[in-house]
Amino acid sequence: MTAKIAVVYYSATGSVHALAKALADAAAAAGADVRLRRAAELAPDSSIDENPLWRSHTDATASIPEAAIDDLAWADAFAFGTPSRFGAPAAQLKQFLDQAGGLWHEGGLADKPVTAFTSAYNRHGGSEATILSLSNVFYHWGALIVPPGFTDPTVYAAGGNPYGTSAVTGPSGEVPDDAAPAAAAYQGRRLVAITDRLLAGRDITADAPRDGGTPATRAA
Repeated sequence: MTAKIAVVYYSATGSVHALAKALADAAAAAGADVRLRRAAELAPDSSIDENPLWRSHTDATASIPEAAIDDLAWADAFAFGTPSRFGAPAAQLKQFLDQAGGLWHEGGLADKPVTAFTSAYNRHGGSEATILSLSNVFYHWGALIVPPGFTDPTVYAAGGNPYGTSAVTGPSGEVPDDAAPAAAAYQGRRLVAITDRLLAGRDITADAPRDGGTPATRAA
């Protein structure tokens, strides 16, 4: 069974987009069916126009489809990306997550692997806090958090964030080198590997009796 991965992100000047693209491309290369989606912009054009980098990136990525709740229902696993906003997710991504209440109530988000990544202006600009804040949402969903941990050299090379890939952008607003995208690519491959294992186990046990019962009696 091919793993279906939804990569949903918000990016203002492009750093989180670069991580999302690296993660999505690596997941696809690992055999997954991937949807790369951006959270809808909430800021007014007047605010975007005040920052040339923000305007340039907004225009350059306008062709990427906006995320929909149907993308979450479709997916076997998720990867979410956001810049750090005072140690918390950007409002644009949070607004999207807040729309998932109906799907959550139906159980459509439970037991699905999920991972997260971020960027900040400074090395101590709230990256870990942002990912941990997102984790609070995942706990409520009953999702299965898949952090990169210290499981690959790329994690160390990108600054050693075991919670999720984080880039330090500085004043350019862009990812400064290949270390963070490489870590994001590893994070995507890891997410696919874990999802593949879960899907394989689900195929094996889908019709297996539990607690001495049979599939028919369980359905009754």
